[in-house]
Amino acid sequence: MSENKSGNQVALITGGGSGIGAAVARRLLDAGYRVAVTGRGEERLTAFAEELGRPGELLTIAGDTAVYDDVRSAVGATLQEFGRLDAVVANAGFATHDTVAEGDPAGWTDMVLTNVLGPALLIRASVDALKETRGRIVLVGSVAGFVHTPGNIYGATKWAVTGLAENTRRQVTEWGVGVTLIAPGRTETPFWDSYGSLPPGHLLTADQIADSVVWAMCRPAGVDVNTVVVRPVGQPV
Repeated sequence: MSENKSGNQVALITGGGSGIGAAVARRLLDAGYRVAVTGRGEERLTAFAEELGRPGELLTIAGDTAVYDDVRSAVGATLQEFGRLDAVVANAGFATHDTVAEGDPAGWTDMVLTNVLGPALLIRASVDALKETRGRIVLVGSVAGFVHTPGNIYGATKWAVTGLAENTRRQVTEWGVGVTLIAPGRTETPFWDSYGSLPPGHLLTADQIADSVVWAMCRPAGVDVNTVVVRPVGQPV
């Protein structure tokens, strides 16, 4: 893709109704993309569309990123509405903020399915369309997928995303499809709502992470930026 965007480009973002996903959607709309966003909460998606003035370039699709029928339907709806697909951003994810030795297993299945299975399903559902456009796959991982934290199950899911990104790249690069892993450090988003408070120290904003996502997506054709780790200054690990 060239750095000068036209109105042709189409992106699909999972978990696009708030936080990093919503920030990426705004940036891409400003860059001339047509954008589809998915999320479990129809009300949140509706509020996001209304916040932006319900632009014709935005499509909202309710569904679960860990359910393959929902993911295929989202890809199909995007293709039907906009006629092509140039990029997917696997952003949906959450943390239970507990540990393997002391946590509550009740929440782990949903977290693992959303954080690990969800990106894999999006890749599978979209890869044929991305082959046609020689498009891009962006996986939103985490610094937690590069460092070890005692008992951290969320971190283990993000280690899986780190591996999925490179394993995917090694397969799809021969088809002209690029793959980028964006690994944010501590970022002020609804991710922390279930934690009860924001972590101490300086935090990045969702818009700052979105800048990195869009920068990687908008590299010239033939340039594949593979891993971008973005920490706030002052975060040591």
